[in-house]
Amino acid sequence: MPSFLLLEVLFIFLFSGVRQSHPLQEVHVSRETTGKISAANKMMQCSAAVDVLFLIDGSHSVGKRSFERSKHFAIMVCDALDINPERVRVGALQFSSAPRLEFRLDSFSSQQEVKAKIKRMVFKGGRTDTGLALKYLLRKGFPGGRNASVPQILVVSTDGRSQGQVATPAEQLKERGVTIFAVGVRFPRWEELHTLASEPKEQHVLMAEQAEDATNGLLSTLSKSAVCTVASPDCKVQPHPCERKTLETVRELVGSAPCWRGSRGTDAVLAALCPFSSWKRVFVTHPATCYRTTCPGACDSQPCQNGGTCVPEGRDRYHCVCPPAFGGEANCAPKLSLECRIDVLFLLASSAGTTPEGFLRAKAFVKRFLQASLSEDSRARVGVAWYSRELALAVPVGEYRDVPALLRSLDGLPFGGGATLTGHALRQAADHGFGSTTRTGQDRPRRVVVLLTESPSQDEVAGPARYARTRELLLLGVGTDAVRAELEEITGSPKRVLVHAGPQDLFHRIPELRRKLCSRPRPGCQAQSLDLLFMLDASASVGPENFAQMQSFVRSLMLPFDVNPDVTQVGLVVYGSRVQTAFGLDTHLTRAAVLRATSQAPYLGGMGSAGTALLHVYDKVMTVQRGARPGVPKAVVLLTGGMGVEDAAVPIQKLRNNGVSALVVGVGPVLREALRRLAGPRDSLIHVASYADLRYHQDALLEWVCAEDLIQIQIPPGILRTRVDTDLCSEQQRQEHTQPGQPDPKASFCQ
Repeated sequence: MPSFLLLEVLFIFLFSGVRQSHPLQEVHVSRETTGKISAANKMMQCSAAVDVLFLIDGSHSVGKRSFERSKHFAIMVCDALDINPERVRVGALQFSSAPRLEFRLDSFSSQQEVKAKIKRMVFKGGRTDTGLALKYLLRKGFPGGRNASVPQILVVSTDGRSQGQVATPAEQLKERGVTIFAVGVRFPRWEELHTLASEPKEQHVLMAEQAEDATNGLLSTLSKSAVCTVASPDCKVQPHPCERKTLETVRELVGSAPCWRGSRGTDAVLAALCPFSSWKRVFVTHPATCYRTTCPGACDSQPCQNGGTCVPEGRDRYHCVCPPAFGGEANCAPKLSLECRIDVLFLLASSAGTTPEGFLRAKAFVKRFLQASLSEDSRARVGVAWYSRELALAVPVGEYRDVPALLRSLDGLPFGGGATLTGHALRQAADHGFGSTTRTGQDRPRRVVVLLTESPSQDEVAGPARYARTRELLLLGVGTDAVRAELEEITGSPKRVLVHAGPQDLFHRIPELRRKLCSRPRPGCQAQSLDLLFMLDASASVGPENFAQMQSFVRSLMLPFDVNPDVTQVGLVVYGSRVQTAFGLDTHLTRAAVLRATSQAPYLGGMGSAGTALLHVYDKVMTVQRGARPGVPKAVVLLTGGMGVEDAAVPIQKLRNNGVSALVVGVGPVLREALRRLAGPRDSLIHVASYADLRYHQDALLEWVCAEDLIQIQIPPGILRTRVDTDLCSEQQRQEHTQPGQPDPKASFCQ
């Protein structure tokens, strides 16, 4: 049997197409410093007498793309040169298999002409013979130059893969006083570039692929020899750590496979394991030091506050990119200030349902809010707590040294995991979240709990929320749409809930939260003209005790209003087994009389119909004959237990169409869908968990009454006239028929 000799199985993978965007020289500096390096190029100018010759590699190993990059780099250098026959002269020579003179140093006398000629240079192609091009210069010197009477600078752009010897001719040129910059392109062989470059090597070896950085490096080196100058004395050449990379082909053992070898002296075939390898192209890094010029920038003083990003616009100008809640103000300065006297406890859900990401979002929101809202002069005091199964009070209200210390405490909050027991946390926050202060009444600041959660509670929340409100705590909720209904139940009103759609949308809720924390009914709005009617559900579904609590609530609402015929008129309608006007809009002329009459309103019992009561208001209360004043804003507040409202949608809309604002206050543990349909375009609905909780919603109701679009409401032409003014005209016309004498002044409405 013939002998068989099987060679190693060899797999060769050659990766010739490596992405050109990979940085082959990288200066390890911040993004801000990178911008300064780029900006400093415009601050440097070379006006001394000097001859500059660009020797550009146009061989196939470089390729057309890198050839164009070399041209771009040369043009950028020319932007800093004062090209003039008496000062800076520039020439160019392209080389590959043989050198080709593109233009002599004395061919052009302006920067524009030189740059235009460089742009028109055509890629030559051929093999790389850098040594031959250097010998050409040794024989003929700088074409069109001034010989050795002025400094001579040779800028060689190449990949360092010469097929001839370069060390000797390069050394001979340097001995003649020529300064050589070696600028790499494509995947350069750095050893050859170092051989070409003048001393010190680190300052004369550059990379054309990063043209702005290479231009700065070349001009920085020339500035040390007084060839170039920097416009500002504050600009400095500084060393920076950098690394250079080479693309090298290496052999890598991949594994082994069975193979067969012939045995010497016999015809036997032996099996064995033979290694096999692959060839790979890898980047090998070489640490280096790069010298670059940087100038002081407009962003050096870090003018952008609160995490804003400073973007320089030249040497002296900048603009700030501000995070949400800081935009629109110079330097992202805090534009929100908690000027109200308030104690705030931020309560963060840290349960498994919230997830670590949701907990981090909540912490970031609170941190951004505090950065925007707290200052040394702020009257607000803040605390932070988190919860899952139990409440953990991380920062008691007001117990922090300064705002930075408070923010550091926020950073240290741990994620708890576990069950989401929001109700339990609310009760603990009410008992322990604000300390053991005994201050009451006007001496105690407003106390607020801001609940941040993205997970539905696993325990009951209505009872603990009522308990917290009986402790005179204002509850605000921040969360996703998934917990909107639960937050409305906890806070007692949709107006006290902030719903976000994602992280950025969450940050945009910061100004809104600040407004809710410090908002009070605007002083004086209760002194503006208003016809205000209350409708009380006096049916059996409410009961006499709850009806008495509604009466007490209405009396407390009346205290801020100036009741008289020229300012605020108040009326009251009750409904149950029947509909009854307890007193009309023009019945009582003083607040004291209104308060007495409200206490005397009858409880009716029976089955009530809110729709019938609203039609009664439309036909027999909100009319001129019964005291309604033309041109004055009108509002109806309906307080109901939620039963008997199924027929109210059309009548309440009829009132609204006639220019009367209508608010529904629904009482009960569950907000009925029929009540939701009565809310109207202004979301005019307040949900109250129990009749005992009505007192905690006085501010919300007054806020609705004082809303700008109610107080400054404009009566739609052609709508209210058909209702109020027609009644007025009919009344006036009847008086003219029955009473002789002067016409009524109201007759102008009938013209």
